[in-house]
Amino acid sequence: MIPLVADCPHGLVGQSPEIASIRRLIQKAARTRLPVLLLGESGTGKEVVARAIHAENPQGQFVPIDCGSLVGTLMESELFGHVKGSFSGAIENKKGLVELADGGTAFFDEIGDLPLEMQVKLLRLLQEREFRPVGSLSWRKVDLRIIAATHRDLKAEVAAGRFRQDLYYRLNVVVIRLPPLRERKQDIPLLLGHFIDRSRAEGLPEFCAGDEVIRALLAYDWPGNVRELKHCIDRMIALRSEGALQMADLPSALQHFHQASSPMLQDLSDVLEEHEFQEFVLPPRQQVFSISDSEKRAILQALEATGGERGKAARLLQIGRTTLYRKMKEYGMD
Repeated sequence: MIPLVADCPHGLVGQSPEIASIRRLIQKAARTRLPVLLLGESGTGKEVVARAIHAENPQGQFVPIDCGSLVGTLMESELFGHVKGSFSGAIENKKGLVELADGGTAFFDEIGDLPLEMQVKLLRLLQEREFRPVGSLSWRKVDLRIIAATHRDLKAEVAAGRFRQDLYYRLNVVVIRLPPLRERKQDIPLLLGHFIDRSRAEGLPEFCAGDEVIRALLAYDWPGNVRELKHCIDRMIALRSEGALQMADLPSALQHFHQASSPMLQDLSDVLEEHEFQEFVLPPRQQVFSISDSEKRAILQALEATGGERGKAARLLQIGRTTLYRKMKEYGMD
């Protein structure tokens, strides 16, 4: 039995103490226009929280800015716009993302990926509330809320010289840390119900998850967090067998994990009891796989399956190509 998904304040699905705390912080953060820094692993829902803060006090537009995708010579133009004739191809004035967010919220996703030269310009935007388009001689004032998010340890990035200390302190005003899914597994049944409800709303036939599937979902540590869980459920829905979702409908990675780790499943009796899964008795954990090990194995398997073609591997893993390159560099797999 999958528990019914009741109201999800701020779009956050779950009843764990961690999610309740985040909901309270969202309400507090929305009372002012101070910068907000969202910290957490990839896939934990940082953009969901950013949009929730904006929605609590919905002034102007919510403008997401993916810092990881801002590359090359046009980066400054994308952020701050340009004036006609400022460079080859600038045939007209263009507004940047910052100006589009004037009066609203600019969400700098993966702020830790922003190059140092752009960090200087963002610092001025934070301090003076002004920017200058490429090719312009005048500064333009803006009134906007800045929310930044990163999966990186910014203190370590500052120590390594990759992130400006003054910008870090400017951003580190209101901080919200999002827990990984493995630390709030009691929310997995509610998330499962939520994603199934969404599929029904899109016109798919009614279905449910088999008991063994729910057991497997609770046992897995979800290195990709809620995003990975959603991709998993979407895949299961698309390729499901007749009737209830079964183990055969799980992605191969989860099936292999379940087969390899059956003697080391985490003791989730409290979670099961809370959600009326009392018939399951899970043996205690004897081994732990780190997030990095899980991610490296997944990347290696994807590269092997695609003959080393990184673009195809990224699509297979359902992540962006930039994210794949960053992970490969982080794990020394270049």
